[in-house]
Amino acid sequence: KTVILVDDGVATGATMRAAIVALRTQKPAKVIVAVGVAPPETCATLAQEADEVVCLLQPEGFWSVGLWFADFAPTSDEEVRILLAHADAAAQFVQ
Repeated sequence: KTVILVDDGVATGATMRAAIVALRTQKPAKVIVAVGVAPPETCATLAQEADEVVCLLQPEGFWSVGLWFADFAPTSDEEVRILLAHADAAAQFVQ
C-alpha cells in the first residue's frame, strides 16, 4: 500500500522522519510526504527518506509553521470526520 503522511507544515522534520522510519517497518509500497510549508533544507532532507515529497511552500528565512497561515487554529476531530466524509462521498460520486 501507498502511505501518504500529511502535515500543515514542518520545521526541522524530526517528527516526520520518525514517522517515516516507523512506517518503513510495515513495508509500504511507497511513502509520500505532503506538507503545506517547510524550509527548503527540511524538504530536501525528507526527500532522502520518503519516496516522494510535496512541499507547497519552501520559504527562505523560515521561522515557524504558524507564521505562514492566516488562521492556524487546530482542526477538531469533528471537523476532520466531516471533511473525510465529504471526501469519501465525492470519491464515490466520481467512480
